[in-house]
Amino acid sequence: MTATAGGPDFIALQVRDVEAAAAFYEEHLGLRRAPASPPGAVVFATEPVPFAVREPLPGVDLDAVERPGLGVALWFRTADAQALHDRLQAAGVPIVKAPEDGPFGRMFTFAGPEGYAITTHED
Repeated sequence: MTATAGGPDFIALQVRDVEAAAAFYEEHLGLRRAPASPPGAVVFATEPVPFAVREPLPGVDLDAVERPGLGVALWFRTADAQALHDRLQAAGVPIVKAPEDGPFGRMFTFAGPEGYAITTHED
């Protein structure tokens, strides 16, 4: 049997301030913390793939890049993309791409607290 991968099983963003980033995702996206997280990280109870924010790995300098995660597409689903967009915009969260109808329904992109571009789409 050939070894294969089944797809993403865990996603973590490296951030400068774990608690501030965790508070952002809780407050603005409504994510809830998982019952347990490893040291230096906050894991959220997201389904089907757990999502986390964590301290940078050794050798990672987030200040050395213009925007972390450049080239990576990170998408979250939502029941109402326009309402989420309006709430984030009113809270001063930078909107990278305005809402539009796309192949996965209504979608838009915002910048998280570390500058990661995150797209939300309607499920």
